[in-house]
Amino acid sequence: MPTSRPTDPLGRIYAEWTTEFEANPQMSLQLMRWVFEDWQRVTTEPEGVTYRSTEIGGVPGISVEPIDSDPREVLVVLHGGGFALGSSASHRKLAGHLAKACGAYAFVADFRRAPEHPYPAQLDDVTAVFESLVDDGISPRDITFVGDSAGASLSVATTLRLLGQQRSHPAQVVTISPWLDMENTGATLVTNDATDFLITREGLQGNIDRYLSGGASPTDPLVNPLYADFAGFPRLYITASDTESLYADAIRLHERAVAAGVDVIFDSVSGEQHVFPLQAGLHEAADESIAAVATWYHAGRGVGATDNATHATA
Repeated sequence: MPTSRPTDPLGRIYAEWTTEFEANPQMSLQLMRWVFEDWQRVTTEPEGVTYRSTEIGGVPGISVEPIDSDPREVLVVLHGGGFALGSSASHRKLAGHLAKACGAYAFVADFRRAPEHPYPAQLDDVTAVFESLVDDGISPRDITFVGDSAGASLSVATTLRLLGQQRSHPAQVVTISPWLDMENTGATLVTNDATDFLITREGLQGNIDRYLSGGASPTDPLVNPLYADFAGFPRLYITASDTESLYADAIRLHERAVAAGVDVIFDSVSGEQHVFPLQAGLHEAADESIAAVATWYHAGRGVGATDNATHATA
């Protein structure tokens, strides 16, 4: 467990959570879900952004609508929380900062959570959101998946599934502190244990067991994208901190993308906690990360940059 003291808002919250988890080892999943709603506390309310509770493709969530942004450009934001925790409420303010910086709208999806709904229910929900947006006239080249932690796995895996089925897919994918390894073997789970105030191998295994309770294999490429073929994958952005326990997942994702010839950027930072951009408005590194995502996003909006995302279903 961490031996250093947190110096940032997110680290302090993670340390508080860890104290409660250790004091209550039999904490119910429902109580853990209430705890994780606290994520929103470290994010300031972005100015000039409105929100609507709605649904897209039958999936509930929150529509994030910055003033003067283009409603024809949509970030599909997939929250973290080990496939079992987190919600649109915990991530709506982060989505607001990202959407405002990108000049787009966003939809934070409340995909079905495990263990009540194991894999592949989450991928099915993300696919339903994407296809509904396309049916409503949004071009695939104007849709970007944005996922943090387990949400990053969903953003990558859903794109891989659409590619494998030769269907249209999002033009760009953003992953923040991605969690991909369902075998729970990353080297930094050990080497960074003292600097990560949230992630433990035991906690990850509990979420893996919930997610795969339907019988899926932890080496299925859509469960564990570190086994996937990334040929043809769209533009990919990865950011993570070298002090995170899941840093190895980001490294391996980058390596697989590079090997497949993907247009990929790996923005590696130092000394930050898991999903550090959640601290938007309160922490300089978070604001810098969101600005970097926006710069990358706009670079990908150039003519011809995303033509491969718009092919029609055969």
